[in-house]
Amino acid sequence: MSSIKPFRAVHYNPEKIKDFSKVICPPYDIISEEQQNFYHNLSPYNYINLELAKDKPNDDKSENKYTRANKCFEDWLRKGILVQDEKPSIYFYKQEYKVLGQKYTRLGFVSLMELENEEDSKIYPHENTHAHAVDDRLKLWKTLDANLSCIFVCYSDRQKKAEKIFNKELAAKAPLINVEDSDHVRHKLWRLEDPDLIKEINESVADQQLFIADGHHRFKVANEIRKMKLAKKTNPTGNEPYNFVMTYFTNMDSKDLKIFPMHRIVRKWPQDISILEENFRIDKIKNRDDLLILLAKAGRNEHAFGLYTNEGVKLLRLKNKSLINEYIKEGSSDYKNLDASILKSFVFDRLGITSTDIIYTKDLEEVTNMVNNHQAQAGFIMNPVKIAQLKAIALNGERMPPKTTYFYPKAWSGLTVYKLD
Repeated sequence: MSSIKPFRAVHYNPEKIKDFSKVICPPYDIISEEQQNFYHNLSPYNYINLELAKDKPNDDKSENKYTRANKCFEDWLRKGILVQDEKPSIYFYKQEYKVLGQKYTRLGFVSLMELENEEDSKIYPHENTHAHAVDDRLKLWKTLDANLSCIFVCYSDRQKKAEKIFNKELAAKAPLINVEDSDHVRHKLWRLEDPDLIKEINESVADQQLFIADGHHRFKVANEIRKMKLAKKTNPTGNEPYNFVMTYFTNMDSKDLKIFPMHRIVRKWPQDISILEENFRIDKIKNRDDLLILLAKAGRNEHAFGLYTNEGVKLLRLKNKSLINEYIKEGSSDYKNLDASILKSFVFDRLGITSTDIIYTKDLEEVTNMVNNHQAQAGFIMNPVKIAQLKAIALNGERMPPKTTYFYPKAWSGLTVYKLD
């Protein structure tokens, strides 16, 4: 049974930190080396010191980025930079942002999510994990004995129960945290302590199928820690801290749940692509803006991609859907009909383009700039994956191809911490 639980979050002390924009940072897995330096230089109390501390040349088992993060964590708690709430709570989390000039608001809440054995769990991932990333987070969370950033989970709330509780109880009150990040997304956090209202929200989530949108490595790590702790426990009650993981929940039925497409930048691109004409209708498009309109329209009923090269802009539309089973031998029908699967099998595999030739990005400007500046020879512009596709793949027990989804905005790090001790 899936359930949530309030917790006593550790968070920045507003009496000590006057400008929260100096101390929060994005999730570790989307931070570039340049951004890592930026956040380290932004403030000595920036969360990057915990979430993504720097390696040093003389690091060893006793002195390394994980031990430095732990020393920093303990020091901030001792100095009152970080404080822990007295009462167990859940934390409503609202993000206000713009996409193509249009305003959106995504509401969710941060609580603990119960972990279960895999055969009993109704928590569904949709992406594979990588061993080195799991190992990194495992070392960090074990060293600090804490969850440092949230898993991002979607659940169904068609009655908008959580939203109604928020609007009635908290919306008119000043948030605990109110900060705008470097991408101009505003993050607001409120604390809800009322156990009866928390129980209502729990009842709306309990026994649901939960879908991981982001944080697959953190989910894997939380389960690994649980297994390690359970192995040393003779009579576990199920209420031990390691049986839960800090999670951000948001409503998958909300129109403001945005999934961005992940575009493909191709370093080397053959001059002769006439082989693609066998399977695709290829139309020349005037410019990028026209392409986006036509691509979205085509994507309603067809498998389509935009191709951007120095020779211009083209729209590729798959001619015959019946060929999908011929070209893609493995996976369910849901998997085979992902645009990412079709692009790989019908285009990249046929042209001999391997994963080492491909850069993934959500940023369309990066695609066009790299091609224009001759840093790459082609870019494929994608339509976003639909939430229904994500659910279908996850329920099939399958994993999407790498870099298929990008949920926007990310749940930022530095808003709440879950101590496991």
